Amino acid sequence: MGMVSSFVQRTIGFGFGIVIMTVLPHLMPSYGEATALAGILAMVTSGRVVASKWSLISWRRLLPILAIATVFSVLSIFFLKGIDDHILRFVLGFVLIGISLYFAFLRDRISIRPTLTAQITTGTLSGIMGGLFSMQGPPIVLYLLASERDKEHYLAMVQAYFLLGNAVMTAARGYSGFLTPAVGWGFLAGLGGVLIGATIGARVFERIPAARFRIIIYCYIALSGVLVML
Repeated sequence: MGMVSSFVQRTIGFGFGIVIMTVLPHLMPSYGEATALAGILAMVTSGRVVASKWSLISWRRLLPILAIATVFSVLSIFFLKGIDDHILRFVLGFVLIGISLYFAFLRDRISIRPTLTAQITTGTLSGIMGGLFSMQGPPIVLYLLASERDKEHYLAMVQAYFLLGNAVMTAARGYSGFLTPAVGWGFLAGLGGVLIGATIGARVFERIPAARFRIIIYCYIALSGVLVML
């Protein structure tokens, strides 16, 4: 599953947590440990992209969103201990389906600019979803798709966001006791698959027509919402 998750992330820019969290909660001792393992493995894929596309990243536009998301993700992680896992997945599924349908049908009417209001909203939603579900992707993906000039800049920006965001959340999860030996063994078991998936995904990314790129992402977000609720 690590290979599939990494392939999806490298191909469309996000989705690692969405894919792998359909399985990890059933394999790991607790939901918190599942989110911790998902975050660490996702950092491997993001790190490779950031290293290769460093020059395309605008930190001035990205850091304000990340700062806001950091606050809300850490608060959400501390809040996680008191919430039932089934309720979390059900709520997340509805959220993902709703936002995908909204953007799919209204994408021609939506114009998102990198304003302070848009950055605060994106950071807040992404932080909450990242802390609770290890799925910080959909809000920042939709924001960057609308605000970046092409898919190369989008990919560089979104992977830099994921890399730093997951690093912060990993530290918070460690403080909360979710970085256990089971997470370490899971990382070693999944690392090879993650590297293979990222390599294959990079080749596919180059062949996706720009006109179809957004449609693929909207469809995937809706599908992931259905999978999460199963």
